[in-house]
Amino acid sequence: MKINQFGIRPTEYPTMIEELKQISFYEEKENVTRQWFSFLAKSFPEVQVTSGITEKYQLILATDELTLAEFEETKQPVTKEIFYTVALQLLQFQVEIDFKIASVLEDAKKIGVFVTEKTLSTKEALIEAWYYLLTTHTKNGLSYIDLLASRGYYAERRVAKPLFFNGKAQAVFATDEIIREVVYVEAPLDTDEDGKRDLLKVEILRPVETQEGLRVPSLFTASPYNQGTNPEAGDKATHEVNVPLTRKEPNQVSYEEIQFSRKDVQLPPEREVSGQAKYASETFMREKSYALNDYFLARGFAAVYSAGIGTRDSEGIQTCGSVEQTIATTAIIEWLAGNRRAFTNRTDNIEISAWWSNKKVAMTGKSYLGTLATAAATTGVEGLETIISEAAISDWYQYYRDNGLVIAPGGFPGEDADVLAESTFSRMHDAGDYLKIKDFFNAKQKEMVNLQDRVTGDYNTFWDERNYLPHVKNTYADIIMVHGLNDWNVKPRHVAQLWEALKEVPVEKRLILHQGQHIYIHNMPSLDFNDMMNSWLSYKLYGVENQADKLLPAILVQKNTVEQTWETMEDWVPDQWETRYLSDTQLSENKQTGNASYQDKLSKEQFSIYTKDIAKWETEIKEEESPLEGHRYLGKTTPLERAVTLSGQPVIKLKIASSVNFGMVSVQLVDYGKAKRLKEIPTVLELKGLPLGNQWREEDIKEFQLGGITSNKMITKGHMNLQNRTSSWKTDELAAGEFVDVTFALQPTIYEVPKGHQIGLIVYGTDFGMTVRGNQEITYTIDFEGSEVQLPIYNKANKEVN
Repeated sequence: MKINQFGIRPTEYPTMIEELKQISFYEEKENVTRQWFSFLAKSFPEVQVTSGITEKYQLILATDELTLAEFEETKQPVTKEIFYTVALQLLQFQVEIDFKIASVLEDAKKIGVFVTEKTLSTKEALIEAWYYLLTTHTKNGLSYIDLLASRGYYAERRVAKPLFFNGKAQAVFATDEIIREVVYVEAPLDTDEDGKRDLLKVEILRPVETQEGLRVPSLFTASPYNQGTNPEAGDKATHEVNVPLTRKEPNQVSYEEIQFSRKDVQLPPEREVSGQAKYASETFMREKSYALNDYFLARGFAAVYSAGIGTRDSEGIQTCGSVEQTIATTAIIEWLAGNRRAFTNRTDNIEISAWWSNKKVAMTGKSYLGTLATAAATTGVEGLETIISEAAISDWYQYYRDNGLVIAPGGFPGEDADVLAESTFSRMHDAGDYLKIKDFFNAKQKEMVNLQDRVTGDYNTFWDERNYLPHVKNTYADIIMVHGLNDWNVKPRHVAQLWEALKEVPVEKRLILHQGQHIYIHNMPSLDFNDMMNSWLSYKLYGVENQADKLLPAILVQKNTVEQTWETMEDWVPDQWETRYLSDTQLSENKQTGNASYQDKLSKEQFSIYTKDIAKWETEIKEEESPLEGHRYLGKTTPLERAVTLSGQPVIKLKIASSVNFGMVSVQLVDYGKAKRLKEIPTVLELKGLPLGNQWREEDIKEFQLGGITSNKMITKGHMNLQNRTSSWKTDELAAGEFVDVTFALQPTIYEVPKGHQIGLIVYGTDFGMTVRGNQEITYTIDFEGSEVQLPIYNKANKEVN
């Protein structure tokens, strides 16, 4: 087991003493050993009597031959070796499994535990070692002080609320008394055109201490899934993908012609207020929560959820990424910041304010949830201090399209904006409400189908409205971005482009890149994600001067070759570029001549197999000896003489011809070489093993683990319509048999290719997981003389030398 911690704040000794007193851990004792046993006695909050403490000591080894209870009887001074032998056991590491007593200091450092350089001959050294022990992660994913809190350490102690230790909010709030209430925020919208402004249901969970005057910040999660989904309707709306690619008529469209500009809309007047209320008149039993919010509920934050327009108990219609959906999101933030109205229900017009709020808001969530956080941040809305956006879309075109092609998010062939709107229009759940809105919504859905344009796949005004990148310049909120480098649902380009755009904006930004798919990472014991977010949110929302802005690295990236290893980077850019040229079977260091052809059409049997089993196609397209031979180009480098790390967007340049007057190109970059590789989906280590507070909710503990030996792994991929060589909104001419030059970037990556492996390039037509599948009689030919791949190289070794 290895732990990686980036959220520990270096602390001066006087501050350590002050903080230990604040959490009721420090009582001055006469010598080092007694001071240590004073700390140890507080480490078993479940035990109420001295004999029970002694029993606990008997379960812990202090040396190879003595239990902690026996060592206490000897009255010998504590040594560093004994301190860390006991400390590792308190941190849930096991003797002989995770560490050996004979090599405890060395093993502790390998695990990642802070080990003091001082001898423990003074109380100051002992106290410092214990202070940092409290901040150190346990084997199962919590810092030690958080583990003690989950076992009831704060339950019987009178401490300040909120309480901060090492700059992080502590779990001192009573989660069994959380107040749950519902309000309805009036948004400056009328998306269902009923002549009334849309009211949006908001579910709030806040500490009971707010009733006594405490003002708390809010973690707001905007989730269109929150009030339910319509899987049957979504399946029915899903588009057929076994359709042919078609020729597009060339045009000279410029970006200015398709640029989105919002038209002024005459809104209905605001509701007339009939009265005021301090407390809501509606509650709820159990929200569809996000575990990171649950973690902070025990630490003095409110959790706020809203599904937005077109969802159950709210008004309006679903619009999938439109400006209206962004406005609906910012309306909730404005209410939390005291700048918008809400009502106790949708009938009585009784106004209610967020009087319990300190007017500081952070947004959280993954996928669509993180997408709306990104959208809100790019408006500069007042009150939004920061967002933690995970696997978020930054440009909806690049979610459902790519370079003039209709491209499905990985795992969802046939999905599109209208399908997602249909799936999340949860007003459908209430038959009486749906009856009133059904015809209007269906008409708008038909309009969306037309505007999203699955025929050409081109970028147009519909998609420009749903591109947040041009508005990044308006951002005032600091941003933490989290993304999977193997996420083929919301592909890595989304976060890479947001990261790049934010370089021109004077806000704090941080980027965490993991080796997983479309997942959360807050429950992985190898990384102190929750601690880092705790430092960040305590700093941003409570104003704690904990140096979080300097503590958290610019970029944190998980290594792909070993388990439980995270490294820091300053930027997501290459140090140099290396070019490899295509030839018959090799990616050569020198330009080559000749050509290679491949056929897109498969036999009916083979085509049927792959449409029903995309995973089989994904495997066989990469195999060196493959049934798809003749339906792809494959070239590989010679075995690498040293490990190579790719960092950024590989660029493919092809001189290519299609046998017809239209066509597409798909590309994969592949790591060839037998090795155990990290699984892209983390393994569950313990069900409900991560407590989020004392007698509160739990999360499963998960971790990325190495799988069995495999012969290859896709590094990244990309696609292009051969008629969109100039831009995604302009259609170029293409003649049958004509060689044209195409250049496009693949999805960005950070990936180490080990020594002895080969980098492979696969070029093909139909991507069974993402493109349309026409199974058409098309032959593609690559001219090697004009074809190359440019590899972005990150040279960490040189950086370490310099």
